[in-house]
Amino acid sequence: MAQNDHTAARNDHPRARPRIAFLGLGHMGAPMARRLLAAGYRLTVWNRTAAKAEPLVAEGARLGSCPADAVRDADVVVTMLAGPDALRAVADALVPVLRDGVRWVDMSTVGPDAVRELGGRVPDGVTLVDAPVTGSTDKAAAGELGILAGGDATEVEPVLAHLGTVTRTGPLGSGAALKLVVNTAVLGGVALVAEAMALADALGLDEEVARGALARGPLAGAVARAFANGVHFGNDLAVKDVALATDTTRLPALEAVLAHFRAAAADQDLAHEDIARAVPHIRTRARTHHSYRS
Repeated sequence: MAQNDHTAARNDHPRARPRIAFLGLGHMGAPMARRLLAAGYRLTVWNRTAAKAEPLVAEGARLGSCPADAVRDADVVVTMLAGPDALRAVADALVPVLRDGVRWVDMSTVGPDAVRELGGRVPDGVTLVDAPVTGSTDKAAAGELGILAGGDATEVEPVLAHLGTVTRTGPLGSGAALKLVVNTAVLGGVALVAEAMALADALGLDEEVARGALARGPLAGAVARAFANGVHFGNDLAVKDVALATDTTRLPALEAVLAHFRAAAADQDLAHEDIARAVPHIRTRARTHHSYRS
């Protein structure tokens, strides 16, 4: 066997692979962590609600008792958390214990300011990469996410490749910035479809005819997402993402979108449900408002 073949064989051995700590096992984090476990990585997991880690532990992952314990021996740390506040809380526990040479990949949707803040906190010798994802739970389970990687992602690309396709976006924070652009476009499209269907309702059009016409036009992707099943992007998380965008610059159309999702998230039955569930909510509000005006 040639020397390069020997080297490749050694690097492919499970013990040569980086040890990974995965923190955050929500709707997206759990299937992503499962992909890494199935790929043969030595995986330690942690989640604020420990019960969510039990299926992965049963499949061979080690359970970290706390964030610091989870990253104790890790070469790569992956965080997939709900928002900036959750990331800051976990960072408080991680920053003092991270070893020299660790790669920290934050895959949360937190916006570029939070990423840059975190970049100012990590110790020298720790490489931070922001790599939020596009795609929902179905893509996470299939390893078909879009991964928007800002910063020096070279060393972690082989790990990220098990989760989807990596797009290098530029310096640290650029992945988080592009994710806000992508998410707000999706959410704006879903809200626009909901309003278009509300207009169809008000005009007395057949629902299937109106929906079919929209699906054959430039909003086809937004129509598919507005009526999707089997995926998950919570209305509460939609509020968080659009608010991050509208806090960045003046976006009048997205301020209206934010109001729609805030109204949906204020409903306890809808707050943690998928954004598709906001569509009938928006349509109902439009009908109620029309009746009031009449």
